[in-house]
Amino acid sequence: MKVLYFDCFSGISGDMTLGALMDLGVDEQVFRKELDKLKLEGYKLVIGKSIKNGITGMDVNVILSDDEEDHHDHYQHENNHVHEHHHHKHNHSHSFNHHARNLRDIEALIDESGVSQSAKDFSKKVFREIAAAEAKVHDKDIYEVHFHEVGAVDSIVDIVGTAICLDLLGVDRVYASKLYDGHGFIKCQHGTIPVPVPAVMQMLSQSGIPLVQTDISTELITPTGMGIIKCLSSGFGSMPPMFVDRVGYGMGKRETVGFNALRLLMGTMDEVDNDTPEAVALLETNIDDMSGEALGYTMEQLFENGALDVFYTPIFMKKNRPAVMLTVIARIQDEEKLADMILRETTTLGLRRSRFNRYCMNREIIKVSTEFGEVRVKVASKNGFTKYAPEYEDCRTIARKTEKTFIEVYNAVLKQVVKE
Repeated sequence: MKVLYFDCFSGISGDMTLGALMDLGVDEQVFRKELDKLKLEGYKLVIGKSIKNGITGMDVNVILSDDEEDHHDHYQHENNHVHEHHHHKHNHSHSFNHHARNLRDIEALIDESGVSQSAKDFSKKVFREIAAAEAKVHDKDIYEVHFHEVGAVDSIVDIVGTAICLDLLGVDRVYASKLYDGHGFIKCQHGTIPVPVPAVMQMLSQSGIPLVQTDISTELITPTGMGIIKCLSSGFGSMPPMFVDRVGYGMGKRETVGFNALRLLMGTMDEVDNDTPEAVALLETNIDDMSGEALGYTMEQLFENGALDVFYTPIFMKKNRPAVMLTVIARIQDEEKLADMILRETTTLGLRRSRFNRYCMNREIIKVSTEFGEVRVKVASKNGFTKYAPEYEDCRTIARKTEKTFIEVYNAVLKQVVKE
């Protein structure tokens, strides 16, 4: 399994992420060809090597063609405290009207592009995450928010570019370290705001993502960086046991007391030795006005679209009405898709969501030769012990053909597995 580990010792931003991914060995010509499918104009992308603290990494700059200035990932912040992603000091407020877009504008731009479906889905998920945080901070509907950073050309390039790189690298799973941010205050269009900035804090809220505040007096985590890693990582903490094949550095634009960069480690992980908890999403809603047939259909649809588990719990609601609570466990990347499906397929008007870490045994399916023919068997292993479970559908089919009981078939298969 190919694994990517984000070492966020100096925070994370959109341009640092894209730079580090490119430094892992993404072919620049292939990347640019894919990015051109976005049909986005008004910018020049400069990618090149940079040396910081004696370490070589990749520096990515999006230069807007209207004024040839770098507006990278700044969320309208004025540079009194010099945002980490700027080359020089300048006031950003003049760009707000030029590049302000809302979420629908960006989703339409992505949907109409020629990038892969997985890149489209991930990019829209990140933008929606950031938009939801901004909407909460400013007490507006998610589609009413017009905010410069998410609408800016550079942020679109960062997020969609990240999605393209992930496709090209063929990453199966992503993990990340604790997130490190600075402290103090920075100035933006709305006035002076604290670090971590409100949008980042909103995305961190109830996320289960660990944050460490450093003594660096400025912002290290930008909303774009926060949105990317929140939507991408399966877990946060120490690096999982893995064989490291490549190391990439994405350089920040500001000099700090430390090494201002994002480090990515890419390699393979032996799933048998994987003790890293996996982050999953939990979706819940109460339903008291649907038929059993409709509930059954909804469960089928959720499983077919990637739900890890779906179940109903009998409950009583107001006025002593018998009802059910629908619970769905999903991968983080499938959360939004499945939430939309619940809203579409059921009568509910809303649902609850939360994040949890789960520990799982390593699982695979093998085929075992038995007196009945080949039977699929689930094998789960961890820390030296193993569990076996003959596949239900195979055992059922055999039981009907042989007129044996299901238990007889199941036990016979299990006995054969243990013997082998």
